Amino acid sequence: MTSPGGGPAGRALARCALLAAVAAAVVLMVALGAGGLIVLGAGLLGLIVCAVGGWWFLAHRGAVRLFGALVAVAAPVGVLVLFTHGGLWLPTLASTLCWSAALACGRSALRRARPRRSQRPVPAPRPRRAVIVMNPKSGDGKVGRFGLVERAEELGARVILLDPSAPADVAELARQAVAEGADLLGVAGGDGTQALVAAVAAEHDLPFLVVSAGTRNHFAMDLGLDRSDPARCLDALSDGEEIRVDLGDVAGRAFVNTVSFGVYADIVQSPEYRDAKTATALNLMPDLLAGDQARRLDARVDDTVLSSQQALLVSNNPYVSPEELGGAGRRARLDGGELGVLGMLVEGAVQAADVAVRGTQAEGLSVMTAHRVEVTSDEDTIPVAVDGEALRMPTPVVCSLRAGALRVLVPRDRPGVAVPAPPVNWRRLVDLAFAPTERKPAAETRT
Repeated sequence: MTSPGGGPAGRALARCALLAAVAAAVVLMVALGAGGLIVLGAGLLGLIVCAVGGWWFLAHRGAVRLFGALVAVAAPVGVLVLFTHGGLWLPTLASTLCWSAALACGRSALRRARPRRSQRPVPAPRPRRAVIVMNPKSGDGKVGRFGLVERAEELGARVILLDPSAPADVAELARQAVAEGADLLGVAGGDGTQALVAAVAAEHDLPFLVVSAGTRNHFAMDLGLDRSDPARCLDALSDGEEIRVDLGDVAGRAFVNTVSFGVYADIVQSPEYRDAKTATALNLMPDLLAGDQARRLDARVDDTVLSSQQALLVSNNPYVSPEELGGAGRRARLDGGELGVLGMLVEGAVQAADVAVRGTQAEGLSVMTAHRVEVTSDEDTIPVAVDGEALRMPTPVVCSLRAGALRVLVPRDRPGVAVPAPPVNWRRLVDLAFAPTERKPAAETRT
């Protein structure tokens, strides 16, 4: 029988997780006479009411939106008041602390037991004719604030500085640089610009350098680069190593992070979105979720059909695990060879409450992985957001993945990728906690 892994520390953490979970249950059982069932029931009811209020806030305007906001805020406040005045705050706090400790220990144990990644960076020669495209407007002027042009030129790179007043075809600039002998292509800018130049680098099998000069820098984050100091990314030019990652493809266009269809794609089409993201989203959401502008999409995810989806997110490797949404916002790896897919169909307050209670097990959410996604619609063209860029594409729109297509040059000294906490699988934790201790073979005795 194969050991579940994790070693002595993983075994101890798994046991602590189980003990803490039992303690949380015992605390509530002991408190039953003082209202333990009320603790559970009130907490669940508060979660449901909060989700219903949130739906009213997003899907309506005027008085209904205001009422929804009040309900969403009042629900958790009301639960806290009930616990306090009913004398239930102490067992509730104790049970919550025990449950939090159980989750923390459980995730740590499962992280230790997770198989190590097979991919390792490989040494890379220093580029001699590096060309880096820089957007001075990205990230509210990070190129200028961090002196990226000067730093890159000190390291021997040629910088193509974009003119904000004259939009340029960055892919064509990259192709021209390759024709002139560039042995590395890089970008200091947003993820949309990164993807365009990355496609040219992959096409010519050249190393690609990511400089985290955009606003959010999701791609840089999942590569383990420093997002607080973009200049550190340029250290790869003098002391770098290379990794291979996957490159997404949507209708022939590369993407490094995500392709969005439905609600979000419709929102980013608005001219006002860039300057007022939250206000624009709140203004458009009622019509897009339940009004006349509500768009429904069908998708074939490998052999699975998703019908009438409000929103669909396809990512270059999964952002979330199939078990929970707790890892949203990060990718554990970029070389898994699979697309991440998240579909949503929530058409009322009841379905919103179902999502709040059951998470990814709710009927309104579909979380999966795939090698190919085909999105169809009744319309000839549909809005698509590719790495945050607003586009329209003819249907059907096909998303796929080019496994290991992109060579990325990264500095040896970098923060690294923070491994997302795995979902808590209690059956797996029991296996870890009670796994037999591995014994070393006894040394042979000489006679």
